[in-house]
This record gives sequence, C-alpha cells and structure tokens, in this order.
Amino acid sequence: MNRKLFSRPGPLLFAVLVPVFLLACSQESPVAEPEVMVEPSTAVIYHNGPLITMAGDAPSVAEALVEDEGKIVFVGSLDDARAEAGAQAAEFDLQGATLMPGLIEPHLHPSLAAMMLRNEIIAPYDWKLPSGVKPGVSGEANYRARITESIKSNALPDEIYFIWGYHQLWHGELSRDLLNEIAGDQPVGVIHRSFHEIFLNDAAIEALGIAEADFAGNPQVEWDQGHFYEGGWLALVPVMAPVLLEPEKYRKGLADMTQILRLNGITTIAEPGFPSSDFNAELSLLMDEMAKNPPYDVYLIPSGTQLFSMKGGNEEAMAFMETLAVTPEYNTDNVHFLPKQVKLFADGAIYSQLMQMKDGYTDGHEGEWMTPLDLFAEQVDQYWNNGYKIHVHANGDLGQQMVIDNVVRLQEEAPRDEHRFTLHHMGYFTADMTDQMADLGMEASVNPYYLWALADKYAEFGLGQERAENLVALRLLVERDIPLSFHSDFSMAPAEPLTLAWTAVNRATANGTRLSQDQRIPVYEALRAVTIDAARSLNLETEIGSLEPGKVANFTVLEANPLDVDPMTIKDIAVKGVVYKGAWHALGEQ
Repeated sequence: MNRKLFSRPGPLLFAVLVPVFLLACSQESPVAEPEVMVEPSTAVIYHNGPLITMAGDAPSVAEALVEDEGKIVFVGSLDDARAEAGAQAAEFDLQGATLMPGLIEPHLHPSLAAMMLRNEIIAPYDWKLPSGVKPGVSGEANYRARITESIKSNALPDEIYFIWGYHQLWHGELSRDLLNEIAGDQPVGVIHRSFHEIFLNDAAIEALGIAEADFAGNPQVEWDQGHFYEGGWLALVPVMAPVLLEPEKYRKGLADMTQILRLNGITTIAEPGFPSSDFNAELSLLMDEMAKNPPYDVYLIPSGTQLFSMKGGNEEAMAFMETLAVTPEYNTDNVHFLPKQVKLFADGAIYSQLMQMKDGYTDGHEGEWMTPLDLFAEQVDQYWNNGYKIHVHANGDLGQQMVIDNVVRLQEEAPRDEHRFTLHHMGYFTADMTDQMADLGMEASVNPYYLWALADKYAEFGLGQERAENLVALRLLVERDIPLSFHSDFSMAPAEPLTLAWTAVNRATANGTRLSQDQRIPVYEALRAVTIDAARSLNLETEIGSLEPGKVANFTVLEANPLDVDPMTIKDIAVKGVVYKGAWHALGEQ
C-alpha cells in the first residue's frame, strides 16, 4: 500500500485518546463513567484530485468522496466529507490524479482470451501483451514466412499448434493444402482474426478424429479446404474443447487476461454468451482464476445458441438458465450469473466480412446467418415472452434490420416496457435504423475499434468507401439518446476502455486517416459508454458505474483527467491503479 496516498490513524492513537477523554469526563462528574470502547473508523476519504462522478447527463467533478466497508457513503465537498466521515477516518490523497468509477468491459470472452493468449499470435497489427508486443504482419509472403518460422521454432509434434490472427485481406488466401505444404505432419490450426473461422491441415484433422461425414449437410464447412466458419466453427468447437481447454495452458491464459485487465483499470467484466464450448470445464477454470481474488468481478450471460445445442432444445436451454443465478456453486463473491438475460446470434462476423449487408458486397460474395432465421425467431419469441433481457450479436445492416424487425413484431404481439433489448457490435447501420431503435426502446453495445482496424481495408475490399467510412456511426445513437456502451469483445479489440473511447472521440484509423468526423462523439459520452452506460447494459447501473452514495466502491485512478487532455491522447493516459470494493490495488502490486 502506498502510504503517501493512504493513511489511517493507528490503534495506538485510539488507545491514548480514549482514556484521556474518559479522565476528562470523570473530573466533571462525581460518578465515574463506564469505559467505552471506540472502534477505529473504517471510512476513507478520497480527495486532492478531480473525482469524475459520471452521474448525470453532463460532466460533474466532486472534491471528495467517502468510502466505508466497500460502499460509497458520500460524494461532495472535502469539508462535508470530513464531517460525514469523522475525525478518525483515513485519507486517500490522490496527489492530483483523477478518480473515476471503475472501468467496465461489458462484453469480453475469458475463454477466447485464455485460448488466444497462450497460443501463437500473428495478426495484421501489433498486440500488446503482459509479456511484450507481438508484432503485426501484412502481405501474403510475409505472413507465410512468419507462420512457417513460428511452426518450425515452437510447435510440438504431439500437439495441435494454434495460430490466431489470420485475415485474408492482409495475409492472402489460406487452405488445407497450403498448411499441409508448410507444416507437413505437424498438426496446425489457423484461427481467423474473427475467432469465427479456422483452417486445419490433414494432421490436425486426424488428431481431432473428425471425418467429413460428421459435418454432412453443414453449409458452413468447406471440408476440402479444411475450413470451418460460423455454424461450422460452432459445430467444431465442442470437438476441439479438450484441446483448447487444456487446463495448464488455459489457466495461464486467464492469468494473462487478469494482468491485462489490471493494466487497463477494469474492475468489472461480463461475458455475454457463456459457455463457448464446455460449460463445466470453462466455469471450473474461471473459478480457479477468480479464487485468487483479482480486483474485478465477472458477470456471465448464458448463450441461448450454445445451450440450445447442448441441452437439446430452446425450452431445455431456458430451463437450465433459470437455475444458474440461484445455484450457489455457480456463483461466488466475484463470479455471478446475471438472471433473466440471454445472448443470441444473428449474422456473421465483421472481421470475416460475413455480416449480412443490405446492399451486398462489392466483390459479389455473400454474408452468412449464424442462426437459421426460423430458429432465431423461435428463440427470440421464447425469451421475450419470458421477460428476459435479450442481447443479440449483429454486425451488418441487414443482420441488425432482421433483429429490429423481430422486435417490431414482438412489441405488436406482446408489448413490453423496459425490455432493454440490446444489439451488440453493430458494425454498420443507418439513421433510419437508429430511429426505429429509439422508438422501440432498444439499446446498443458497440465495438468502436472496428473503424480503427477495418475501415481503410474495407474501403478497398467488400464495402466500398462510403460504408467503410461510416462503420459504427456513433453520433446516430447518441443524438437519439439510445443507451450506448462500448466493449472490446476481446480479442476483437484490445481490452482497453480508454482506447475504445479514444476511437469514438477521434474516429481515426490504423493508417491515421480521420473518417466521418460528423460521427465523433463528445468525450463525456465516450466515458459514459465505459462506465455508467456499460453498467446499464448489464442491468447493474444501480450498483456500479458512477460515484454515488450506495454504490460499490470500485474506482479507477488515472494519471490525467480525460475531460481535460487533448482528445488524441486519451488512449495514452496511464492507469495508476484501481480501488476494488474499497481496497486499493496499485499498478504492479499483486
């Protein structure tokens, strides 16, 4: 603990003061007062730096805050805080640093993180990891040379060697035959940047023990190419689960994820769409990591799509979901299943250019549906009619329109208030669609990083200039007062809330191009999207997300005030540490 920041009167001081006080009282009265034991105060006053409350529609900065036993009990002036807390309260001197509500990552996948972080990463752009930077690579020849060297240097003969980060627009075409040529008898799986596709060579197919007949009739499997995508990927993942969930590697991947969360000031994460492949194994391994008591909470939202397959139907899936939040062994002090919430899937991944687009693609290829439309309608009807908050993965304008049309129908058939139906990702959408969303009371959880990572390349391939420049057009949402949160969908973006906010505020791309500047949003709105509105997207806004009395004392301490700096430097603001449920965790402390 940093004593310069945090000081509390010690027990010796109380031992001296109490007898002196009692002696003074006894001199004024002929009857000796009984000895009174005064407990040391547990209150802490935070002050001497801006406290951004994130309460209200406009920026509000407080002078001081009082925390007691993990809860906020007062926010206001320093004099009033000291009066509220009492003379024995400890003081946390911010020394000019900025305190704001703990940053929230409302859509992140620990399973993807665990798999990605402990396998090879060769992607279009650099990836910052606790162990160092994995440099990006572009160009077909460069990519093939990199994966060839990686396989030669690191692969073990008795294990499938997974490489994540491939993207055809940066790295050229890939196939089963090419991987056979590069890797020979070494089993290799190349996972697409989207995490919705994989290419396997012959040796990997043999190691997994799969055959073409296992995927008969699945239109999203190209067996000759060793290519499994969208529904084909979902069908393959349970088969790969024993490999991907190998406990030693997986635990190390989760530990790496914890480091990343701490580096970026995140005190709450949520996974919409649990599990990815194996409910018991994923939950057990996650519980192991959280038993170390890292300074963040995990909230889990069940996957209606995976549980439909695992439990044998939609009714069976929902019946299982109803047990999750009330089953003690599934919930701890820092792992929680959110009740009456579900994740569904509409169209394909934006990184694969398999999202469904109203006007198609410039090269003539077609998008994909992750869920057959009749099954999606059945699922959304069931959860709507049973009072669930529904989260839907939807990327293209046609994919999102399909979902919006279902909500229009449901509001006509069985109207609901405060349903908080939330579209996730929202790669490309238009003004008329946001008008509909506002009228319907829908909400948005968006990945603004798409613009930074994809706009330049997608302007050349697939979308064309106009649509690419208007990816994640956030002002359309803000102007209509549609509740808006940001997420990384890690590893679709770095788990860096300030980077997501920076992208939304500046709309700059990987090439440094400033695009659709009319769609920039104010800094305060961007900060709401990683604090109070991120909490709202999980139905947790009464517990976390702003500095208000009664809420959990989760704070992020920043080197500078993001409301005051040059907007282009927001992503570079250093995190000094977090307060989690009232306990200070400086960056670098274990």
